[in-house]
Amino acid sequence: MRSNVGNVGESVDGMRKANVIVCETPADVARAGAARVAAWLAAAVSARKRATVALAGGRTPEALYRLLAEAPYRETIDWSRVEIFWGDDRCVPPDHPDSNYRMVREALLARVAIPEANVHRMRGEMADPDTAAREYEVVLRRACRVEVDTFPRFDVCLLGLGSDGHTASLFPGLPAIRETRRWVVAARVQKLDAWRLTLTPAVLSHARHVLFLVTGKEKAETLRAVLEGPVDPDRLPAQIVRPAGGRVDWLLDHDAAGRLSPQMICNRREPS
Repeated sequence: MRSNVGNVGESVDGMRKANVIVCETPADVARAGAARVAAWLAAAVSARKRATVALAGGRTPEALYRLLAEAPYRETIDWSRVEIFWGDDRCVPPDHPDSNYRMVREALLARVAIPEANVHRMRGEMADPDTAAREYEVVLRRACRVEVDTFPRFDVCLLGLGSDGHTASLFPGLPAIRETRRWVVAARVQKLDAWRLTLTPAVLSHARHVLFLVTGKEKAETLRAVLEGPVDPDRLPAQIVRPAGGRVDWLLDHDAAGRLSPQMICNRREPS
């Protein structure tokens, strides 16, 4: 099973090939993101009769999900052919306020006509996080219908960026950053004193479309380091997500993009 995760010290040119797009506000980021996700899902359904998407937590993705549950996307997306997965979640019950699953259900899933069988959540409430991770890998293998010794290829993977450089639940210094065989792992985040479940870089980097959503000036310096600094994913885990044969877009608001050099940006401002 081959993986395309990056190596410490390699060239940052791969990050510079990303599509970096600046919007004015977080609301504009959500609108631009919703349009992209809807288009990618429609293309997948047209090409393969089904679409798979791995969702993220956070305020900006939540705004995007609420837009997808409204016109025109609520009616134009064929939700019966969309399979929903999660890039990560906290080890809490599904009705817990911190659950990414709960947030997505309230913002999107309860408001569109998607079959329950198409929704594949991480079972963070299980007593043993490692067992939960291994069971979710079984769920992925069955739902994504992939060959042995290959990775699933999501049509869309949504990700965010933490101020410490983490993405999904790949936090700085965790062994999960260097995992190349497993699809899902349980990770204890020491500074949060909490367990998380997360897809591994090998899975995230096989997506057809990766969409990072980043807002807020508190992310600006970290974003500059991720996109323009030396490649060191143990310190900046977001750098490890580099799709092989796929596309990665970074949708940023004006504040988050404030420290980037002009040559990094595909546009100066995306229309609302």
